[in-house]
Amino acid sequence: MALQQPDRSTIWPYDERGEPGEFYYSRYAHPAGAAAERALGEREGGDALLYPSGMGAITNVLLTLARPGALIALAEGSYFGTSLLFAALAPWGVRFAEFDQRDEPPEEAAIVWVEAPANPILTLPNWDALGAHPALVVCDATVATPVYLRALDEGADVVVHSATKFLTGHHNALLGASVTRDPALTERLSELRSTAGITASPDAAQALLEGLETLDDRMRRQTASAIELAARLGAHPAVANVRYPGFSALISFDVDDPRRVETSLRVIRNATSLGGVDSTLESRHRWEGDRIPRGLLRLSVGLEPLDELWSDLERSLSR
Repeated sequence: MALQQPDRSTIWPYDERGEPGEFYYSRYAHPAGAAAERALGEREGGDALLYPSGMGAITNVLLTLARPGALIALAEGSYFGTSLLFAALAPWGVRFAEFDQRDEPPEEAAIVWVEAPANPILTLPNWDALGAHPALVVCDATVATPVYLRALDEGADVVVHSATKFLTGHHNALLGASVTRDPALTERLSELRSTAGITASPDAAQALLEGLETLDDRMRRQTASAIELAARLGAHPAVANVRYPGFSALISFDVDDPRRVETSLRVIRNATSLGGVDSTLESRHRWEGDRIPRGLLRLSVGLEPLDELWSDLERSLSR
């Protein structure tokens, strides 16, 4: 599609009566952001808000929902940055405990924060247990995307995305999102976002609009490759353990010497992040330490030909 230039204005004139229109100052809303929020909201079946990063979305949701001293139950093995944020806000009364999201959350939890699937351990939430729990449920659906999961339909109160990943899909925009169905909650999230200035840029919003147009096709092709690569990795003698939930394009697997595999790659990029059309692989232990296995490698499968990806992996694993 032809690249459309978003309106990068920061202000818009009031109308002939001296009243502000839908857009008047870009910290509150702008045309590209509003269009992208509508498009994502339609995909998720709720009302979407955009932020300058996935962590921006998580921060806004956390500060809107959390109360000092109340327990947040956080899925084990989920995105490391979420736990770092929760820990950093401990002086303000944020209290959290990690739990196995395949089981029941702690009874005393006021918020249950799950990830579908958890990155990089790739476990899935127990939706039946979550439905029986009185807590507010936040689901990070970055890896699943609305192609494979509409978490609001499963009972989540808030969905968050690092839209930097699969939703934009091209490693070209830093962006986050939240989606809700409760108008009052959406309004609270919007008010805090505007007050705190956690607003996405027009260019990032435009990248999301373009990414959503190709999302279904990209996810189908990347998933098909991931299914085959997970099977081949599971049969390789140098691979000790493979984790793959059966959908989307994220695989993690364990090897004896992850640095050797990383530095032997020629097609797959040895880089952080995930969800793009270019495949990436990295050792997560360098960032997360002993909360995950030392030999764990996280592979985000892109759109390269399957045989090229497998040849690259097989050569690196066999060195």
